[in-house]
Amino acid sequence: MKNLNILSGGAAQGLVTQLEGQFYAEAGRAIHGTYGAVGMMRDKLLAGEPCDLIILTQALIEQLGVSGHVVADSARPLGLVKTGIAVKTGEAAPQVDTAEKLKAALLAAKGIYFPDPVKATAGIHVMNVLKKLGIDGAVADRLRPYPNGATAMREMAASSESALIGCTQVTEIIFAPGVDLVARLPKEFELVTVYTAAICSQSDQPQAAQMLIDLMTDPTSAALRLDGGFE
Repeated sequence: MKNLNILSGGAAQGLVTQLEGQFYAEAGRAIHGTYGAVGMMRDKLLAGEPCDLIILTQALIEQLGVSGHVVADSARPLGLVKTGIAVKTGEAAPQVDTAEKLKAALLAAKGIYFPDPVKATAGIHVMNVLKKLGIDGAVADRLRPYPNGATAMREMAASSESALIGCTQVTEIIFAPGVDLVARLPKEFELVTVYTAAICSQSDQPQAAQMLIDLMTDPTSAALRLDGGFE
């Protein structure tokens, strides 16, 4: 039996992983997932990488529907995801609930771990936040960008340094061992992203892809989505 090929933004990796066993039991297929910055996942699809189901931001899914790369009427939202601040497990959590406190915490950090500032939704946003705070130049030598948020959090957890800060989508923080979610970004810097799943037009197993979409969006999975950072 063929694997179900998924291209997905890193925000949905934890949810998909938790449903792999149930999906295999019901569909008789394993999941082969590729996760990363949404722009990178879109580029992989456009380059012809095998894909049965894709999970990206709502805006990108809509674009792919117009271009015919996904089945437009198959698109289903998984929920809202916010961007948050993380520290290594066991380290003191900084105050980040106001602009000034967030600015102070970022300036005090020895390293700032975050996703790709060009192709990742959260990475682009982190750079915008630093610019709005007026500290992008001051912290430039401490920026630690990685291809996606999950990798950034893994590398932060593995670092021998202390006093590090991570910033990515909360779904990627929650499922990363060795790091703890401190808080969502303050309201004025909030980034709320709707993640949406859709069947790829090139899929030769659309029924199985639809089964996974149904599992991810079913009311019985609501607790998994909530615990995983979807709102």
